[in-house]
Amino acid sequence: MQLLTINYVPGREFEALCIVKGSVVQTKHAGKDFMAGMKTLVGGEIKSYTDMLNEARAIATQRMAEEAMAVGADAVVGVTYGSAAVMQGAAEIVAYGTAVRFK
Repeated sequence: MQLLTINYVPGREFEALCIVKGSVVQTKHAGKDFMAGMKTLVGGEIKSYTDMLNEARAIATQRMAEEAMAVGADAVVGVTYGSAAVMQGAAEIVAYGTAVRFK
C-alpha cells in the first residue's frame, strides 16, 4: 500500500475510489500528564506528549490504510493529518486521503 501526500502517483494512472480515514483519541496516564505540566515551568520538549502523538499518528495511518485495503485500493493519495485537543492530556489524530486503484 503506497501512501503519498501528493495527489498523484508518478508514472501511474489510477481511478479514485473514495475518501478513507483513520482516527484515534490518545492520552497519557495522570502521572505523565502531571510531569508534563511541571515541564511547562522550565520549557523544552515534552517527550511524553511527542511520543503519544507519534504513536497516535501511526495508529491513525494504519487504520486509514486498512480502510483503503478494504475497498481494494492500491494506494492513498493526498494523505493529510489533523489533530485536535479533546481534553487536557488527550488528543485526536485523524489521517485521511483518497483511495485509488491503479489502471
